[in-house]
Amino acid sequence: MNAQERSAATHAGTSPHLASETAVLKDGTALTIRPARPDDGPRIARAFAGLERDSVYTRFFSFRGAPSDAELARLLSADFVRRALFVATVAGEADEIVVATGRYDCPDASGDTAEVAFAVEEDYQGKGIAGRLLARVAQAARANGIARLEAMVLGSNASMLRVFERTGWPSTRRREDDAIILTMTL
Repeated sequence: MNAQERSAATHAGTSPHLASETAVLKDGTALTIRPARPDDGPRIARAFAGLERDSVYTRFFSFRGAPSDAELARLLSADFVRRALFVATVAGEADEIVVATGRYDCPDASGDTAEVAFAVEEDYQGKGIAGRLLARVAQAARANGIARLEAMVLGSNASMLRVFERTGWPSTRRREDDAIILTMTL
């Protein structure tokens, strides 16, 4: 059992942010939001490969190739304290299909501010998945003493900016080149 599995096993009975939840979207699609598992690497890689070029740019601010094995390993090494990764999945013919990811990462020792990022497959955008993932990320962050979330969003990504605005959380904005950096107080 790796550190992520131990952390999840230790907290699963007492931490709602580590439980899976099922939701039905407006269009009737059943969606599961859950903590990422070590075996999600191939699913996440397939999800990335299915993203359109513009969606990759919107999420990563550059056109880039698939995540390397090292990048996937880092994502999947989440301890669900200082770093968390959640996936939104739908049922496939033989396996779950990852249609969105949401994560936070505390880059410094203070641990009171975490960077957040989301990616939603184009066919599933506009259905409330990013908002659901954000709620889940915030729940986990709060449970671990994180007071603020910081997101870097392209100024042209109006839909993601709306997701953050709808939270109603106190926030500040600053512009950095083509990006808006939002700092939200939980």
